[in-house]
Amino acid sequence: MRQPRIAIILDENTSTGGTRYEAAKGYFRGVRDAGGLPFGIPYIPEIIDIALNEFDGFVSVGGRFAFPDDWYIEGEISRAPPSERLEVERAIMEGYLQRDKPILGICSGMQMLACLNGCRLTPDLNTTFPSAGEHDKRDHLHSIEILPGSRLAKIIGRSRIDVNTFHREAVAQVSPAVLASALADDGIVEAIEVTSASFAIGFQWHQEQHAGTDHPGNAVFRSFVQAAAGTATSVR
Repeated sequence: MRQPRIAIILDENTSTGGTRYEAAKGYFRGVRDAGGLPFGIPYIPEIIDIALNEFDGFVSVGGRFAFPDDWYIEGEISRAPPSERLEVERAIMEGYLQRDKPILGICSGMQMLACLNGCRLTPDLNTTFPSAGEHDKRDHLHSIEILPGSRLAKIIGRSRIDVNTFHREAVAQVSPAVLASALADDGIVEAIEVTSASFAIGFQWHQEQHAGTDHPGNAVFRSFVQAAAGTATSVR
């Protein structure tokens, strides 16, 4: 069996003009340590079919850019800058959902996965949820509760873990197609699962920052790559 090939959409420097691709090395290390072979995917439309047909799993990474207006709760729109990333990433993720190939969404990747399955976002969680705690501070840690019986609970094997947090937008409305499988103590959705998919999991925190450590959340990378290995076997 060949090593699973994992497509990782690249991020970009939206805060300084979008002139460079960016990607934290932790995404690549997390996949590699789990047994996968990671490849960075740029925002080139011609690469979409290759990403869909020649890779076994898709990682949608964090980033700050505007989603379509109708992905937000009524009366709200994104305050982030636009990005050409949107259309390429959306096409790849929709293709993976249609083919039931493994998806792992991190931060904005979770938000896109959620919205493509009927959820809606708030562009500013502290405005929508005034009693929410700190969520937009790099290296800040808080505890989350993982829903018993969820796929995430089975993967991680714990009911509570501490995670980092660095996001302003958040899922505000959860659709029937999605299970909110982890919550912060203030009620903010921290992880989702697409219930009809074999493996489509998203989490709001940046697990890639824990790559190479013994953080329990790294089990998600291993489970994701194992699912991708099944895809690789089926297309031999």
